[in-house]
Amino acid sequence: MPSQLPLPLETRNSFTREDFIVAPPNSAAVGFIDAYPAWPSAAAALYGPAGSGKSHLAAVWAARAGARIVEAASLDEPALLPPASAWVVENVDRAPLGAHAETALFALIERGQPLLLTGREAPGGWMARLPDLASRFRALLAFGLWAPDEALLEALAKKLFADRQLNVPDSAVSQMIRGLERSPAAVRDFVARADAAAMAEKRPITQGLIRELLAKSA
Repeated sequence: MPSQLPLPLETRNSFTREDFIVAPPNSAAVGFIDAYPAWPSAAAALYGPAGSGKSHLAAVWAARAGARIVEAASLDEPALLPPASAWVVENVDRAPLGAHAETALFALIERGQPLLLTGREAPGGWMARLPDLASRFRALLAFGLWAPDEALLEALAKKLFADRQLNVPDSAVSQMIRGLERSPAAVRDFVARADAAAMAEKRPITQGLIRELLAKSA
């Protein structure tokens, strides 16, 4: 009998400071965010691979600083920027910025207001056609969130399962991490697959289910 398709249930990712998993790969970045407002510079950057926690930390800081969060590519001319006392500009290096976005980003840096930028690469490598903006990128105080170790990935997996209100044995989580690419994105994708499979087959997430899903991925 074919398995039923699971209904898409809402899952809520928690982006509070208490839910952020602190480990050596991100401790310097966390320390900097926790130090606000005693920052040595008004503008700073967080960088690291997809799923490394940049947006989570940025959301933590935005809540604390009352900052407006925007995507870099959505920025328009400086005169059209809405009023805000602090800003988070996400994904500065995801795609080439248009002229208006570059001008707006440069204006935000020049304002001297609290500003947090995020990207995948270190800001010294962010592309900008505006020479003054490229210079500001290179001068930014920046903190990397590095590739996570096994312990951090296990903690992330447990949090993601908990966000979905799933109780998964530690042995199954460990087996999952050992069989996956060591990246937060891979863990997030696999947790979603395991949840969907468990609902479709009406079975708990155990080592057996994890083993089957890993075999299908091989």
